[in-house]
Amino acid sequence: MAEPFSVRVTVRGYETDVQGHLNQAVYINYAEHARWSLLQAAGISQADLVGRGVGPVALETTIRYKRELLAGDEVDVTCAFEWSGGKTFRIRQEIRKTDGTVAAEITAVGGLLNLVERKLIADPDAVFKELSADLGLFGL
Repeated sequence: MAEPFSVRVTVRGYETDVQGHLNQAVYINYAEHARWSLLQAAGISQADLVGRGVGPVALETTIRYKRELLAGDEVDVTCAFEWSGGKTFRIRQEIRKTDGTVAAEITAVGGLLNLVERKLIADPDAVFKELSADLGLFGL
């Protein structure tokens, strides 16, 4: 099985809390950064999505913290889409130290919102198929 898409991030000092480790809210920012980086790598911009009348929405996010991260640590944030044929999809992500240690596991449920009707569209994978220059990044 191929490695999932990933992007490298360096933990910045201002992202840490009083204990000196990465603040829990920042993990979501890293996950979001990896998702948008994947879209960009697939040739999809925010303007493309808005032009199509849709926008990605997060419906649920679960984070399992496994190891602390400190200022200066470099991590790889992975991103893998899973499709089940409905209005929603899953995104599985890991935040890994460069030595391979998993610092966090993130599972998210997302969808694509029709920006006019304000409802989830029935077939989000079809939009990604239409707009993407690299369907492999989406597991399609």
